[in-house]
Amino acid sequence: MKKRQILLTNDDGIRSPGLWAAAQALAALGYVTVTAPREQSSGMGRSLPSTSDGAIQPQTLRVGGQEWTVYAVGGSPAQAVLHGVLEIAPRRPDLIVSGINYGENLGLGITASGTVGAALEAAGLGIPALAVSLETGVEHHLSYSTEVDFSAAAHFTALFAAAILENGLPPGVDLLKVDIPRQATPQTAWRITRLSRQQYYESTPPPKRPWGAPGRVGYRQAANLDCEPDSDVYVLRVRREVSVTPLTLDLTARVDFAALEDHLRSN
Repeated sequence: MKKRQILLTNDDGIRSPGLWAAAQALAALGYVTVTAPREQSSGMGRSLPSTSDGAIQPQTLRVGGQEWTVYAVGGSPAQAVLHGVLEIAPRRPDLIVSGINYGENLGLGITASGTVGAALEAAGLGIPALAVSLETGVEHHLSYSTEVDFSAAAHFTALFAAAILENGLPPGVDLLKVDIPRQATPQTAWRITRLSRQQYYESTPPPKRPWGAPGRVGYRQAANLDCEPDSDVYVLRVRREVSVTPLTLDLTARVDFAALEDHLRSN
């Protein structure tokens, strides 16, 4: 039997401790090829910027007493997936894992997430995918903070990766989105959830400035979340359990087409 091929990426960049926690956990399941953005690339969604240079830089990193040859890609998380599948991996991966991300990815904003975007790109190639995020404070989102403990998140990364490698994903599911509470342990319960219809992070305006001066829109966690009990937000924020959300690439609204046509022709 061929050794399972796993492609690992993230959106925080090639030197993220979360990426390396995942690499160590996945190494027990198969051959892990690491292709990740050269730069911090949070918030890039599934974008494929035409300005990316696509340069691939092999690097040697020592993690957990082991040397890894990894590949830093000049591009977005989704582009790191494409370069990984088309050029770098020794053969087509059996699974693509994105993470472990600094910060949870919940609710309606997930299409902006580079972590989820990389997994969506993988799913678009017909490869089972897993996007894993760990709840952290906003101050850690763009950091490589060593204050963040990824051990429980690494456990769940390997748990769900092993299940997908063994059983695949059921029809109608293209990827799994997994979000782990910050105080989780390997014994923390997990639960299947749906995507909340809440805006988990709300946008904030730049400081007052002349419009011609640089100014970035920021974000903060929404203060008042009306959490639906079966949602990813509720399970992580209220139950303090691991949220496992099945996602599909089919964004078609679940409506009666004939009724929608009548609605649009009603004027």
